Amino acid sequence: MKLVFLLEEKSMKRFLDIIIPKILPAEIQYQTIPHEGKTDLEKSIPRKLKAWNEPDTKFIVIQDQDSWDCKKLKQKLVDLCKPTGREYLVRIACHELESWYFGDLSAVSKAYNKDLTKLSQKSQYKIPDAIINPKKELQKYLPEHQQISGAKKIAEYFNPQINTSVSFQMFLSGIKKLIS
Repeated sequence: MKLVFLLEEKSMKRFLDIIIPKILPAEIQYQTIPHEGKTDLEKSIPRKLKAWNEPDTKFIVIQDQDSWDCKKLKQKLVDLCKPTGREYLVRIACHELESWYFGDLSAVSKAYNKDLTKLSQKSQYKIPDAIINPKKELQKYLPEHQQISGAKKIAEYFNPQINTSVSFQMFLSGIKKLIS
């Protein structure tokens, strides 16, 4: 079996290229394909799913919620995948990839050698997926954070099993169902 991850941007690719081996059994192959934003991803979905010529391939589409209604966004992506007849999973990072980082502040702390774990006790950070602009919030505490290189740094310490982001846990459980 092979999983093909269709991603909105390069930072998610950098992150998942390190996280996926922590999640998947060794016998499952995977490929991560970044796009140049939402529009590029959405145009690419039907073409890639229809044209993919490897047997036993399943697709996982991941996009940031940003300011969209999560259910409407997911339905829009499902509507792009469904007509292709391929097996797929759609997951939304609520609100952005950086929400997943707030779900494991221990990893962020280790990546930047700066203790940010106490932030999880503050009411505005207790629920990572409720942070409206997690990218901006992360920049407050880590002005040196760069989106792509930071994704890789954080992923190296990231523990998928303890992450408190509900959207990350939905991503994780969706993958487990898809491969079982």
